[in-house]
Amino acid sequence: MTGHGHSHGHSHGHRPGKGRLRGLLTPHSHDSADRVDTALETSKRGVRTLIWSFAALFVTAVAQLALVLITGSVALLGDTIHNFADALTALPLGIAFLLGRRAATRRYTYGLGRAEDLAGVLVVLLIAASAFLAGYESVVRLLDPRPVQHLWVVAAAGVIGFAGNELVARYRITVGREIGSAALVADGLHARTDGFTSLAVVLGAAGVAFGFPMADPIIGLAITVAILFVLRDAAKEVFRRLMDAVDPADVDRAERAAADVPGVLGTRDLRMRWIGHSLRAELAVSVEAGLSVTEAHHLAHRVEGRLREVLPRLTEAVVHTEPVNAHEIVTG
Repeated sequence: MTGHGHSHGHSHGHRPGKGRLRGLLTPHSHDSADRVDTALETSKRGVRTLIWSFAALFVTAVAQLALVLITGSVALLGDTIHNFADALTALPLGIAFLLGRRAATRRYTYGLGRAEDLAGVLVVLLIAASAFLAGYESVVRLLDPRPVQHLWVVAAAGVIGFAGNELVARYRITVGREIGSAALVADGLHARTDGFTSLAVVLGAAGVAFGFPMADPIIGLAITVAILFVLRDAAKEVFRRLMDAVDPADVDRAERAAADVPGVLGTRDLRMRWIGHSLRAELAVSVEAGLSVTEAHHLAHRVEGRLREVLPRLTEAVVHTEPVNAHEIVTG
């Protein structure tokens, strides 16, 4: 019940068969089957992205390993092992995407989409570990310099590592933002930090070639600082998702869209949250007191439809209709 004594809450989750039939007879259809199909498709895109990026990083690491056997470079070996480990970060994310595709149950009434955000936490921890290891190795090399052999081969391996990681980073970040996955974006940022680490191998080899053997550890420390900045951005994005943060611009857009629907006198109590890469919303709209329950129900349908138009990642909206007189308009 609401403060006005009436509440028409609409999640509009109908059985698939009836929803499709109604879609043939009416100009709008927001049935649960449509939403599930959309959620599954975004999950499939996420899984495809992880598979391709895993393959790219694995090939990159194998190519670097072959060059390690030629040069015997400890630094390059560390970068190679790092890239093998980074390829494996696709596993927790892949598991999270698969869990997110499971249907909701009576215990997990929102499904398991939060597994994706927990995987994002793991990715952030891996970025932190990368920063620690890069910094540690740099300090060790400053205290105990080591000669580097076959500089051109080491540099080539670093370029391969950088190129492979940067391609994977762009792919993951692009798809992650398109499907609304903070975890996939964070993993893309992780791959980018690893590309920086590989680039440090190149710059260090160049410094040694020009007669400055301390270039390798000094550049390694600089890369560590860069990784820390990326860590900050990734941690901020994942933390906000865990705390149900949304873009304020999306909130403003949703409020304006709902208020512009004919028959809506005002809006209030708009709440939005991410569950995995799906967006949920809940709000109250003020309507004329004389509307019947059926009319209010159809109006709520129109509000939800409008919200889905302006928020592509929205999979469900619960719209409460509250009857008021025209002179008692309630606004957000």
